[in-house]
Amino acid sequence: MYTKEEFSDFVFRFEFKLTPGANNGLGIRAPLTGDAAYTGMELQILDNEHPMHKDLHVYQYHGSIYGTAAAKRGYLKLTGEWNYEEVIVNGPKIKVILNGTTILDADITDARKNGTLDKKEHPGLQRDSGHIAFLGHGSDVEFRNIRIKDLSKK
Repeated sequence: MYTKEEFSDFVFRFEFKLTPGANNGLGIRAPLTGDAAYTGMELQILDNEHPMHKDLHVYQYHGSIYGTAAAKRGYLKLTGEWNYEEVIVNGPKIKVILNGTTILDADITDARKNGTLDKKEHPGLQRDSGHIAFLGHGSDVEFRNIRIKDLSKK
């Protein structure tokens, strides 16, 4: 599910509820075609504690910019409970606040110039605007109270 409009700098607030093992993502600055984790950027929405995810890399857990920047773990509520997340994107700076705690405060400038943690091509890091999307991976995840504040409009 993609936004109709494109956004460059914004605040995106939402609530979500995970099921056991759930895996989803929030696409930011994404085009309408291609794999948004690479052609845009994907912020993970994931049940970190499920055994099926025990061998993931640090940049694949909840709140991380997939392949690029690792978020702090330990701030998700139990599966079946509502979480509140705020994502602030301003130029190369991306901040993720989960249930009141900043779990990611990243500047992608270095990754744009010198490459990512996963050593893969992420052309979406060069994008300055694009769509916001929920990137389902076949898991049941509920969302509510979705709000976008466009910071680029004066």
